[in-house]
Amino acid sequence: MDEALLRSLTPGVLGVLVRRGADFAAAEDAVQDALVEAIRVWPADPPRDAKGWLVTVAWRKFLDATRADAARRRREDLVEEEPPPGSASDADDTLQLYFLCAHPSLTPSSAVALTLRAVGGLTTRQIARAYLVPEATMAQRISRAKRTVAGARFDRPGDVATVLRVLYLVFNEGYSGDVDLAAEAIRLTRQLAAAVDHPEVAGLLALMLLHHARRAARTAPDGSLVPLAEQDRGRWDTGAIAEGIGILQTALARDRLGEFQAQAAVAALHADAPTAEETDWVQIVEWYDELTRLTDSPVVRLNRAVAVGEADGPRAGLAALAELDASLPRHTAVAAYLHERDGDPVTAARLYAEAAHKASDLAERDHLTRQAARLNSRRPA
Repeated sequence: MDEALLRSLTPGVLGVLVRRGADFAAAEDAVQDALVEAIRVWPADPPRDAKGWLVTVAWRKFLDATRADAARRRREDLVEEEPPPGSASDADDTLQLYFLCAHPSLTPSSAVALTLRAVGGLTTRQIARAYLVPEATMAQRISRAKRTVAGARFDRPGDVATVLRVLYLVFNEGYSGDVDLAAEAIRLTRQLAAAVDHPEVAGLLALMLLHHARRAARTAPDGSLVPLAEQDRGRWDTGAIAEGIGILQTALARDRLGEFQAQAAVAALHADAPTAEETDWVQIVEWYDELTRLTDSPVVRLNRAVAVGEADGPRAGLAALAELDASLPRHTAVAAYLHERDGDPVTAARLYAEAAHKASDLAERDHLTRQAARLNSRRPA
């Protein structure tokens, strides 16, 4: 069973059902039921037209659920509209669905969570990890969002800012998570940039391209993580870097600075440095100051502490880190790195081991464990 094919077809099938009159929550449930049926049936009897098969089965699932509703008589009229088996439109409705999920009746955080689950293909656990909340909390948030939009008219799409947030989180999960969605997020952001003249759309596209350009160098042949300072810069995609920097410069020239432009500026400074030692950390700290002003995000403040440690020395970085909540994800790993740079390998090894125990990502956990083992192996017997 090609799960990647199923994921790629899901938005289009969902879009067909919504256009045919299904409310979003019921349509999503019907599509999920059709995917389960596909997993059961396709290995023995694969369809000639996968999308057409899914549309037909999902629509039947929707009608079955509709008939069980209290408004049976009114909704049974939809039976006559059942599409025949066969080919379905190849139109790409994915970006439109992102906007529809960003419904004005939802808070931005609920709209993002619903879109990531329904259209982005992420699991509740992946979304909870992105939001730094327990999985049960995120499941409740998604359920409330579904109830809110159940029966709502999808004729008032949400704003660009919410869609950008969704695309950014999809890219981040695809870049470092279990499901490869990074290329899809870039594709959709390109579509959005072509349709909307907005400097933050350009900023997000630049940020994605600059990060994606380094992807080949982020892991070793054995799958282990390679820190930025140790990456082979010859493996970076110089074409994507040049495109990203060009898009960013055009956006910054409009003098409407936003979060994604500032993040892209940090990524551009990393990408533009010939070696790790030549990185302009002073400018990076300045951009993190801008990001802090724009977002007041604890994650931004954590990254700023690392940059301060590089620009002004590890003691300065540790002082900046001390101002943050120690329960913040990656706080312990950053403390370990700064203590190692400050010449305290014993404390650094202990903190690396502690950070590895807290890490939810397997590759990150292995990396931190190796860092602790490396320092411990240097200690005298």
